[in-house]
Amino acid sequence: MIVAGAGNAALCATLAAREAGAKVLVLEKAPRELRGGNTYFTGAAFRFPYDGLDDIRRLIPDLSEAESESVDVDAYPASQMRDDLSRVSDGQADAALTDVLVDQAYPTIVWMRERGVRWVLLYGRQAFEVDGKRRFWGGLIVEAVGGGSGLSDRLFELAEQAGVEVRYGCGANGLKDDGGEVRGVLLDSGEEVRAGAVVLACGGFEANSEMRENHLGPGWKDAKVRGTEFNTGDGIRMALEAGAAPCGDWGSCHAVAWDLNAPPYGNRRIGDLYQKHSYPLGIIVNANGERFVDEGADFRNYTYAKYGREILKQPHRAAFQIFDAKAAGLLRDEYRIAEATRASAETIGEVADKLGIDRPGLERTVAAFNAAAQPGEFDPTRLDGKRTEGIEPPKSNWALPVDTPPFVGYAVTCGITFTFGGLQIDGEAHVLDSRGSPIRGLYAAGELVGGLFWGNYAGGSGLMAGSVFGRIAGRNAALEALANDN
Repeated sequence: MIVAGAGNAALCATLAAREAGAKVLVLEKAPRELRGGNTYFTGAAFRFPYDGLDDIRRLIPDLSEAESESVDVDAYPASQMRDDLSRVSDGQADAALTDVLVDQAYPTIVWMRERGVRWVLLYGRQAFEVDGKRRFWGGLIVEAVGGGSGLSDRLFELAEQAGVEVRYGCGANGLKDDGGEVRGVLLDSGEEVRAGAVVLACGGFEANSEMRENHLGPGWKDAKVRGTEFNTGDGIRMALEAGAAPCGDWGSCHAVAWDLNAPPYGNRRIGDLYQKHSYPLGIIVNANGERFVDEGADFRNYTYAKYGREILKQPHRAAFQIFDAKAAGLLRDEYRIAEATRASAETIGEVADKLGIDRPGLERTVAAFNAAAQPGEFDPTRLDGKRTEGIEPPKSNWALPVDTPPFVGYAVTCGITFTFGGLQIDGEAHVLDSRGSPIRGLYAAGELVGGLFWGNYAGGSGLMAGSVFGRIAGRNAALEALANDN
């Protein structure tokens, strides 16, 4: 069988197929030195339900007693994960696929651990110290060792150990139809490769500027791409040409605050560190010095993937995150890289001048914000209700006055991660046609699947969905391929 793509979803499909006894050929469009799809550029956090520390210790068996006693991981029940995925999509997420994702998430991450993927606690991005313990929040607890690059490298190691052939620099441009069944792919080189089944797991169309503008709208052509330059919608196009049904929110995507001076595509050395996700601790303004979103509407896990598009709407497609000394020590690690576009000063006006923000506008905004901030207990590990009153937009939580020098600002733009529109699949990862019937021999997983995410996204659910449906797709494709061989 063939797996098109070489990110997390594709390689989980590959490992599952090998377990089922199939011979697997992986087609990677990128050269070897640029392999790994968007997975390489992620923070490698995974969202899954768990009942408490014992479930986490199963994933991290070497967690010491001292470390266990120093953390508060609480619990994240399946009902809460299901509610979160529905809530952020305004109830539009495919309920059947969501159920599969939630039900299979923890078994899948345990499966990955048993096969050799290692996990660590997400201290740097998902925990704050409260009452002497590191308290985790927002339903995210673990990341793969080494982040996205570590996850990618480890999955390739496991695939190679399993005897999988990977062809690099090998793009596909069509599916081989054999009497209404998919039985191989057509390569860019003109070669035809036959197989008993095909899994498409080669990403969305985020790196295709023409498709972005056609489907997402004006302005998206100029968005920076957070990850790989090779996700140009090929798998989606090939499947649609073979009769697959389109599905999901084609007019939306995962897009975040990304450093203003980041390159057009992902930098493999920097990885995901161009992102700037500590905005709930400060304020966000445009070049006129005006706020335009509620920075404290929810935990950043549930707002960061939709705020990128709000930045794209601002003058010069730019925004600025402003913090004071009270918040500076709580900022995530990505704020400390040398490549961050930042400025600090003893006054708000000086920060404005250094970053090119309208000085009177920013000074007015900060003064109004500080006057509107209400008293209350600040707690970044919960929705603390410390809000503003009398200004628009409000800040619903974590509204600390920006009043303690030195002040610091970070310049950001919109970085697109992946697109939400894609192919329709069922719970067994079969690609469906326009009548809702499975296309024999064709399966899909990862970012080219439509229906799971609409308008917004819960952090860590993309990689988890890729693993869950990749595992399902790989197993089912293998069984079909083996049956065809017989």
